[in-house]
Amino acid sequence: MLKAAVTACSIFLASTLAAQEEPSQLNTVLDIDALYTPLESQPIHGETALNLLNELETKHYSSVSIDDNFSSTVFDSYIDSLDGSKLYFLNEDINRLSSYRYTLDNSLASGSVEPGFEIYNVYYKRILERMIYAVDRVENHIDEMDFTIDESIAIDREDAPYAASLAELDELWRLRIKNSVLSLKLTGDDNEEIKEKLSKRYRNQLSQIAKTNDKDIFQTYMATIATAVDPHTSYFSPRDSENFNMGLSLSLQGIGAQLTTEEEYTKVAELIKGGPAERGSELQAGDRIIAIGQGVDGELQDVVGMRLDDVVAQIRGEKGTVVRLNVIPVDALSESNATVVSITRDTVKLEDQSAKKEVIELSYNGDMYKIGIIDLPTFYFDFEAASRGDADYKSSTRDVHALLDELKEEDVDAVVVDLRNNGGGSLSEANQLVGLFIETGATVQIRYSGLRNGFTRSFGDNDPEVAYNGPLAVLVNRTSASASEIFAGAIQDYQRGIVLGGQTFGKGTVQEIIPMDYGQVKLTRSKFYRISGESTQHRGVIPDITFPDFYDAYEDIGESSLDGALPWDTVRPVEYRPYLAIQALLPELQTRHAERAESSPDFIYLRDQIERTRVIRQREQLSLNEVKVKEEREESRRTEFDAENMRRLLKGLSLNEWVADLNEEDDEESLIANDDTASPDEPEEEATEDEGDPLLLESGRILADFIALNANRVSSVTPPVTRSNR
Repeated sequence: MLKAAVTACSIFLASTLAAQEEPSQLNTVLDIDALYTPLESQPIHGETALNLLNELETKHYSSVSIDDNFSSTVFDSYIDSLDGSKLYFLNEDINRLSSYRYTLDNSLASGSVEPGFEIYNVYYKRILERMIYAVDRVENHIDEMDFTIDESIAIDREDAPYAASLAELDELWRLRIKNSVLSLKLTGDDNEEIKEKLSKRYRNQLSQIAKTNDKDIFQTYMATIATAVDPHTSYFSPRDSENFNMGLSLSLQGIGAQLTTEEEYTKVAELIKGGPAERGSELQAGDRIIAIGQGVDGELQDVVGMRLDDVVAQIRGEKGTVVRLNVIPVDALSESNATVVSITRDTVKLEDQSAKKEVIELSYNGDMYKIGIIDLPTFYFDFEAASRGDADYKSSTRDVHALLDELKEEDVDAVVVDLRNNGGGSLSEANQLVGLFIETGATVQIRYSGLRNGFTRSFGDNDPEVAYNGPLAVLVNRTSASASEIFAGAIQDYQRGIVLGGQTFGKGTVQEIIPMDYGQVKLTRSKFYRISGESTQHRGVIPDITFPDFYDAYEDIGESSLDGALPWDTVRPVEYRPYLAIQALLPELQTRHAERAESSPDFIYLRDQIERTRVIRQREQLSLNEVKVKEEREESRRTEFDAENMRRLLKGLSLNEWVADLNEEDDEESLIANDDTASPDEPEEEATEDEGDPLLLESGRILADFIALNANRVSSVTPPVTRSNR
């Protein structure tokens, strides 16, 4: 969503780390008149706004018109980025500020950013007021809170109205703070401990907010203007440009993760393949970080509301040291479900993200099959090493080629290229990787903006060598993006292999960094298209056979969930020939897969897990009744436990033993293997296939079906044809 992309530089702003300040923030003055001073723009801000408008109008892929419609979009986006949950502005504020709805374009065109500053100043004062209210509430009224009455709080206020009065806003915050108190209460904290933690949290936030400066406001306003054109166009101030160019902005250096800000929380956006966090498997994309501790026993410091680069500074550290993150899991709704994750800092090297292989053996229809798996986490290319002339520079295509040679020596029956969670990378690598599986031909088309309606150029493989010509599948999911979509789309269009999994992300645009006198702009300049003429933008690649995808439970993942995303469209197809009769075989392959998936314990469990997560995310209210919340948590834990045991029962595995009435920190012990529950006739060791990835195993079975069905259709070569759709 747009607000998630922009909020990282807009909500809680400060210039230094709270943990590095002297003394503690507990002495922050609780006086709005003493804290609030309206901030003003500088001459360089107006000049930069004019430059930004010029870049947007003359260089963006789309035709950008700075008019009243654009002004209205910027206004809504700016308000939403500041207060998307309707927790700070009053309705009267919005009514008054709405006078700018259709005039922001005129102000910007005249070199003025004053409306952006005035809107922010209103927000700035309101958020200071809310923090003062919150501090008073937790320091003086916790003992009055009654958790036996039936009150609740709205989970998502995006579509809620703005408060009509301060009294109504106070009531919203009373419930909000009560929920925070209850969450800590359910972890075992008493009132004094809760008071201390929340008082420190809100006073630290208040102190940081009070340090907001004109550069912060300008960055927020310009970022909103840029993102109003499309979600991948961004503006970076000189300070943020330096961080972005160094690869530090929006990243947790030392643990291998990227993050953003969502409301007052720091949210993990992505785990870098091969990094410490990804290897540990405890931190997940979507988790929200609420506290950070240094070392194995350092005190957890609250970071709710802390600006993003300050959180980054706390997590960065020397290789080999430990950082502990207290996180709210992605599928949890409140801090009562928070868990502590320990990660040993390390450097994420190119080697850690390299392609890897394995061979799985499966028995199917009375035959044994060896399926080669190539896991490609990103499309990488070591530009520096290649430019130096190093003979052994790292390249995803070169590495995959070597792995394919090894798999052929191992006499595999088929190959699966696993692109799940591969966010893309080098376009040239995606192009060359397709070339390992086809003789010659186009692999992707790129449409550029420019003269008239722009022009389209095709890129392809001119090397007739084929590294592997056997049965092939490509496994993708919702977070497979960009270069992954180019590769999967080309393999699908050529009918060179079967695409399996979930719908891909749908990012079919290309960005370019353009320096400015004051900062820089990341601008969308072109779009990707498949050789069939279909764009990968918005829709992504639709698999030939769909698997349950855990990301199906999340409606806010994918290009289609981003406000202002460029539309799907088509260009003229290029000439190409299909390699195999995959489309003709798909109905039978789909039927056989569906029959297996219907009774597969793993697929049943995965579908149920997706549905359980979807139900949780669709909840509109959180109860503030302590007994009800405990009952809901226990019911949720029992449902998950029963689902896992049913999966194990159907597979003939030993069951887990239920342990009730556990504290949150004991949850890991709630699933205790109890071999006594297994039948004496059952094998002591678990089935081999249970140790494998069920989606990879099913990919192997589909390829086995394909081999059998294709026995009489071996690589028939047909004349080149022009295809406009699959």
